[in-house]
Amino acid sequence: MSVPVQSLHLADAREAEDLAAFLARLIHYDRAAAVRLQAGGGALAVFGRPPSFEVLAIRTARLDDPVELDVTVSAGELLESLGGEGGAEFTVPAPVTGPPWAGVLPPRGGWRELAGLPGVTAMRGAVAAAVAEFRTRDEQLPAERRTRAERDRIGRDIWSRTVGTTGLPLRAVHAAQSLGFLRPGVPVALLSTGAWLRLRTPFGSIVVRTNGLGGLTVTPTRHG
Repeated sequence: MSVPVQSLHLADAREAEDLAAFLARLIHYDRAAAVRLQAGGGALAVFGRPPSFEVLAIRTARLDDPVELDVTVSAGELLESLGGEGGAEFTVPAPVTGPPWAGVLPPRGGWRELAGLPGVTAMRGAVAAAVAEFRTRDEQLPAERRTRAERDRIGRDIWSRTVGTTGLPLRAVHAAQSLGFLRPGVPVALLSTGAWLRLRTPFGSIVVRTNGLGGLTVTPTRHG
């Protein structure tokens, strides 16, 4: 997708700092990460996909002026732009060829809240217990079975478990915590539309399709 290079101005410097922190975490998992930017009205949504979690991460920010924008860019270049001297103002990097996931975003509307989601403390505890279980099971593997394939199998077994009485996979909670979304004491909600589930917090959302993100043939949709 080709768009003219333009500048965006976030509502304040704190918005820029929070967005920069999100991008830095994405790059920690993938140095070549790309993000899709969508702006409409006075809001900017930034979509990313941290490897191994099999989820989409969404960080939103308020804009000073209404802007229409839809482009995929390098997360690293966007982070560099945010680190400039302009404070809350930054230049949108040149577009890049987007990865397959960037063409399969959740729908804008139709979300409804679901019951059965545990509290933040319980979810953080479940992630800690899962990490400990993975380490224990990995250490118990005999030398001949200590392979990437075997570790992946253990990971799939653990992180595909669902949370509370919901269908939300534990890997979505793990992603939310790893990206700084799932902080102690914050309100959280689980939303659903079609095959999509969304773990929403004040710091960002984690979205997952119940049948996975790979190999989908879905018409791209806009998200606001």
